[in-house]
Amino acid sequence: MSESGDATLRVVASLRDIARADWEACANPAAYDGPGNGIASSRLVASPEPGCEDGTIARGAEIAVEYNPFLSHDFLSALEESGSATRKTGWLGQHLVLDGPDGRAAAILPAYLKSHSMGEYVFDHAWSEAYERAGGRYYPKLQVAVPFTPVTGRKLLVRPGPDAERHRLLLAQGITTLARRHGVSSVHATFLPEEEWAFLAEAGFLKRNDQQFHFVNRGYRDFEDFLAALASRKRKAIRRERRDAVAPGIEIVRLTGGDLTEAAWDAFFAFYMDTGSRKWGRPYLNRTFFSLLGERMGDRVLLMLAMRGGRPVAGALNLIGSHALYGRYWGAIEEHPFLHFELCYYQAIEWGIAHGLARVEAGAQGEHKLARGYEPVKTYSAHWIADPSFRRAVASYLEQERAQVTRDVEVLGEYTPFRKGEAPEAE
Repeated sequence: MSESGDATLRVVASLRDIARADWEACANPAAYDGPGNGIASSRLVASPEPGCEDGTIARGAEIAVEYNPFLSHDFLSALEESGSATRKTGWLGQHLVLDGPDGRAAAILPAYLKSHSMGEYVFDHAWSEAYERAGGRYYPKLQVAVPFTPVTGRKLLVRPGPDAERHRLLLAQGITTLARRHGVSSVHATFLPEEEWAFLAEAGFLKRNDQQFHFVNRGYRDFEDFLAALASRKRKAIRRERRDAVAPGIEIVRLTGGDLTEAAWDAFFAFYMDTGSRKWGRPYLNRTFFSLLGERMGDRVLLMLAMRGGRPVAGALNLIGSHALYGRYWGAIEEHPFLHFELCYYQAIEWGIAHGLARVEAGAQGEHKLARGYEPVKTYSAHWIADPSFRRAVASYLEQERAQVTRDVEVLGEYTPFRKGEAPEAE
């Protein structure tokens, strides 16, 4: 695509054309020994915007890199090879790869040319409708993301080292150059770390916020220790919900690694299809994807199944990072009060605390999570708009939206279940 000094930038349509070891050296550049062990030894040179909200990262400082299972070559190639994220489904790979002087990938940007806005969880349907009413052509667009995954993670994937900052800038410049070459309307980088959000803003992207709800582990010894931090009424409500969830003779089993049999995946896929058909009309993932996930990433998967009479009746799928447990999908073939909360929220908190994880991220949306110990946090995305007039209109909208999200997070933070006067600070 282009050359810059001793580095060459190219576009790759398939994960098959990028060596797994090279991808991981950029995406998850640290040895990972198992959940809860952390990877603080792997660090990148950072360059956030001055005055960044958390105020903790100075220009030129280093930041730790977490292991994120969704950024792995195994996860993304499973999406591709299963046929879930391909040209046919509207996700044409346009990954930017920056090759260093040794010919190996020094930096990668996961990107897709998209013909729709499905499976993104940062909604721009109103933008597309407005632009096309004005005579513009919104699609195709470029999406910098992990398909179907509302999980914060780095997108400027660079090998650690003294050239990391320069390589990140080359990726940011490269994706806008690719957008102009394709003649697309826009580039959308979603679910970014706050630091990358600020970095891309310096590169000409517009800043957007939304919110999610995360459980934050503040050194709890176990689930009961977490409950002790809650107001009495909330504590009693959670105990009652957990008791009632398993009252009809339900047993919860946790499967990972070699315990993830094809029979278990068959059961879970039935749950997934039921939920997906009701929520989205057409589920995004197919049965083959889950087999590939278990085969390639079984030790990063935690599948919670609710059993009644020896038969699975509900399930929740989680992926395990170095610092977080990520809840992704849930479904059931029987309705039982509070079983959703037990499988998706309480079991995840309990497991995360037991394995020393810093947080549990329970997916998109859901103010009902507040009462169950999940706190409001901001999410971050960055958007490059080609048309100057359209860009001005979107920028004005985003300024108002960011202010509203800030207010919402502040207000919702007052409704967490923690004891008044002892509530922990917002994340």
